[in-house]
Amino acid sequence: QVQFVESGGGLVQPGGSLRLSCVASGFDFGSYTMTWYRQAPGKEREWVAWISATDDNTDYTDSVKDRFTISRDNAKSTVYLQMSNLNPADTAVYTCKAAGDKTYWGQGIQVTVSS
Repeated sequence: QVQFVESGGGLVQPGGSLRLSCVASGFDFGSYTMTWYRQAPGKEREWVAWISATDDNTDYTDSVKDRFTISRDNAKSTVYLQMSNLNPADTAVYTCKAAGDKTYWGQGIQVTVSS
């Protein structure tokens, strides 16, 4: 069955960095676009970063451009989100999503930016 293992979240001080990983299994990872979403307390879920299946095209929501980098390793069925210069507004549950023939969601991981 489809599974995701997300890791790399936690508590970080403002200005710090984290790298999220999402390891997928149970589907043809290399044929799926991958997206990171986040949901802050009391807010709607928003997309953060997107990467194409094979040619590494990427896109970012404006608030994270030049601070976050999405990447993928199809050989490891893994998508990453490198986050730098974090601020409290980045505090949220981050979730990976795979989109292709079907759509699959990870379980989410908490990122807290606080001093």
